[in-house]
Amino acid sequence: MVTIQLQKLIDFVADVFAHSESSPEEAKRIATYLTTANLTGHDSHGVIRVPVYIRWKKMGSVVPDQTVEVVVDTPSLAVVDGKFGYGQTVTPQAVRIGIDKCKASGLAAVALRNAGHIGRVGDWAEMAAAEGLVSIHFVNAAGSLLVAPFGGVQKRLSTAPYCVGIPRKGQDPIVLDFATSIVAEGKVLVASRGGKKLPKGALVDHDGTLSEDPAVLYGPHDRDGPRDHTKGTGAIRAFGEHKGSGLAFICELLGGALTGTGATAPNRRFANGMLAFYVDPKVVDTSNFFDGEISRYADFIRATRPMAGIDAVLIPGDPERKMRAERTANGVPLPDDTWAAIVACAREVGVSERSIQQATA
Repeated sequence: MVTIQLQKLIDFVADVFAHSESSPEEAKRIATYLTTANLTGHDSHGVIRVPVYIRWKKMGSVVPDQTVEVVVDTPSLAVVDGKFGYGQTVTPQAVRIGIDKCKASGLAAVALRNAGHIGRVGDWAEMAAAEGLVSIHFVNAAGSLLVAPFGGVQKRLSTAPYCVGIPRKGQDPIVLDFATSIVAEGKVLVASRGGKKLPKGALVDHDGTLSEDPAVLYGPHDRDGPRDHTKGTGAIRAFGEHKGSGLAFICELLGGALTGTGATAPNRRFANGMLAFYVDPKVVDTSNFFDGEISRYADFIRATRPMAGIDAVLIPGDPERKMRAERTANGVPLPDDTWAAIVACAREVGVSERSIQQATA
């Protein structure tokens, strides 16, 4: 395991993207969002994605420094085309449109289509919450067949994230952010590169056998080589049996079909679609009841007596807050295999040996 200090990791990752045709501003933005995912403990959406993003860039699947196109524009609704730009560039543009419309109207919806990988969806809920807005996000990934629907063994769904963000006065927002599969694909990637092992039965092979072996999803692969989910014989399982599978299906229809990105299908160009709703609590909550009731109910939940083996009952966002504080202070731990893959990618795009050495100095 290698541990890298926060700013050094951001600077190094930014150097990688700056060597791959991104402007300095975009490179720093991508690096910051990826590192933030690691800070919150979501390593699956963190810097482990660097080699994947660079591979997509070389394939032409993602395009640097894009400005979104607003296809439909009404006072309370917009349809925004990301034109396959990096998600960390086009998604904040789309979210900003939603925030501005919501502040003007009290309620807004934005359909984002054709975005590159948008990373940790919680980032966009936090962006809205910082402006005092509630937000709800339905996301899919066209072309990303990864998950078997309940009762099946074949890939038919993306990991189809769902996210809700709720602002709080003077406190961190409450953010619920999860893939509708037992694990996000990035967690399989992390496990395949020497990180945290998968939960029991997270994967299902073509014959119905449950597994925790990343090779079920990726097929045989070299330690430092690429991971290709089209090469495996199995799939990730949806969480919660029919409930997670059903929610994933809805995310595909709303985040994919309705936005124009398309529900996931074989041989479709990778893109995230996101349908997001924004609500201004100040317009709804004329008696200023909402924030106090959040505090009362959060305290009520946390005061639950924990069952054996559980330290405390938490609410959404509690684990991320703790991890963010710890890793900001002590650095971001990365498995050796993960760091080796990132360094190999950096060398491939021309990052200097001095920059590589400075990252861990």
